[in-house]
Amino acid sequence: MLFKLAWRNIWRNRNRSLITMSAVASAVMLAVVTVSLQKGVFENLIKDLVSLYSGYIQVHAKGYWEEQTLDNSFEINDTLVQVVQQTPGVAQMAHRLETFALASSGEKTRACLVVGIEPEDEDALTRLTPKIQSGAMFTNNEASALVATGLAEKLGLGVNDTLVLLTQGYYGSTAAIKIVIGGLLRFGAPDLNKRIAYLPLPVAQTWLDAENRATSLVLGLENARLMSKVERVLEHQLPGTYETLNWAEMMPEISQHIEADTAGTYITLGVLYLLISFGIFSTLLMMLAERRREFGMLLALGMHPRSVARVVFFETIFLTLCGCLAGILLSWPIVWYLNIHPIEFGGDLAKTYEKFGFAAIFPATLKVRIFLEQTFFVLCMGLLLALYPVWRVLRLKAVEAMHS
Repeated sequence: MLFKLAWRNIWRNRNRSLITMSAVASAVMLAVVTVSLQKGVFENLIKDLVSLYSGYIQVHAKGYWEEQTLDNSFEINDTLVQVVQQTPGVAQMAHRLETFALASSGEKTRACLVVGIEPEDEDALTRLTPKIQSGAMFTNNEASALVATGLAEKLGLGVNDTLVLLTQGYYGSTAAIKIVIGGLLRFGAPDLNKRIAYLPLPVAQTWLDAENRATSLVLGLENARLMSKVERVLEHQLPGTYETLNWAEMMPEISQHIEADTAGTYITLGVLYLLISFGIFSTLLMMLAERRREFGMLLALGMHPRSVARVVFFETIFLTLCGCLAGILLSWPIVWYLNIHPIEFGGDLAKTYEKFGFAAIFPATLKVRIFLEQTFFVLCMGLLLALYPVWRVLRLKAVEAMHS
């Protein structure tokens, strides 16, 4: 009976109820669209970022990330490969042998990062082939190099020119190699574009006297959401001689930027919710003022104050719940459309993004969790605001209310 009475009461003043529901619906819609866009943009950024070089997860010998030297490399073995391949969620993997070296041509010398790779596996992970500006990808045993265009320009080299690399080998002896440049790569990230060169893994191992060794095992995932789960499984299954790091641990500055931006968004949403709460609260005050005499008559006729308070409480909840449902219905098609047809920027902004290897695309993510979270926040806000009219009704005196 109280539920029915509360439902009928909210439609007695239809305009007031619709205005309140519209305010709640607008808040939910704006919050859902904002958070979905933000999450979608970050997911796309992370996807581009990890495909640029790092991968989602890397496996190293214990201590390698703190001291990135050949001394902390590990021997490639079937056991490690099988454990990684059998881990649910792992889609691709590739061995790397990384070292810092001096690259020279004539009298020009530059420090660079040399990476020995397995061409097919690396291409599946970081899409190297589309980055090739001239020349072609080498095969696994071909004595050829891929050099970033920025590094090649500094050395005055091009395709089919000879590159000299000098560094310290695995056993501490000097390691030198002369190798033909088979292709030039252009990376969006300026730092990579100025300092990286790729060699076939067997060629790099021979050059560094590090036969059958690697410094990193880089992993690609079926779904980015599985990263934490895959990392936990690998940490549990791999021996203590290995360490497992995800992209956020390897690039904490990016992770911190995302966290800071997310915090800023939630502060903005908090201000929005605060404004909407004032709107709902003012509606409740108006309702209490208009219906004070009505409440007094109900109390005089013998209705228990708690029953009247419950009716008022249910009215507030119905208003908030209907507004939330309307907000979900309005926001779902918007988020779905932005997921299928992301916002694309052109002009100078697009060129700026492309310089850093990222597409100027802002998609929305279609996650049910976002809809539920924002609806839950607004419902909690409605429950909190509903306590005030309940408190006022419980303190109401029938005689005073009827004469007001």
